[in-house]
Amino acid sequence: MATPPVCKLLDYAKWRYEEAQRDKEARRRTTHTVIKEMKYRPKIGGGDFDTKTRMVKRFLEEGHKVKITIMFRGREVAHPELGMKILERIQSDMGPLAKIEAVPRLDGRNMTMVLAPEKKAPTKAERLDKADSERTDGDSSSGVAATDVTAPEATATDADSSDGTQAAAVAAADAGEQPSTTAV
Repeated sequence: MATPPVCKLLDYAKWRYEEAQRDKEARRRTTHTVIKEMKYRPKIGGGDFDTKTRMVKRFLEEGHKVKITIMFRGREVAHPELGMKILERIQSDMGPLAKIEAVPRLDGRNMTMVLAPEKKAPTKAERLDKADSERTDGDSSSGVAATDVTAPEATATDADSSDGTQAAAVAAADAGEQPSTTAV
């Protein structure tokens, strides 16, 4: 114990505010993995299959797990190979984007498979940080986009002219000479 006792005076409202900001930042940096579900049928049409598969791809790119369910009705349950074919097609369409977390299995009248994103998707905070850094990188320049200033080139209409005087004038200007104004 120090003599005399040392006490730090603190602005309690400021401390509470900073604590809230630290908690908010910590919550922002956490990732919440949500399991999305997409339901297919064995007799799904091509357009519907493409639309649902595109949504599955979007979910995986966002970092969510996706549960694929094939729903069988009536006598369709006698042909689980049709469901396996659809699941294999989804898996091949996803390619390196997803890995199988739960292999396909038949549960009553439903066949399910769970896909997880292959690589860790960036969190919302990482996406925001990246956007901020890109925005500040763009602001660090003078604010004017750099353009390549070159002499004008002859256009197709210049080359097509019958006497070629405009094309010759442009070529002369490119060479730094004074163009002749004599007509031929």
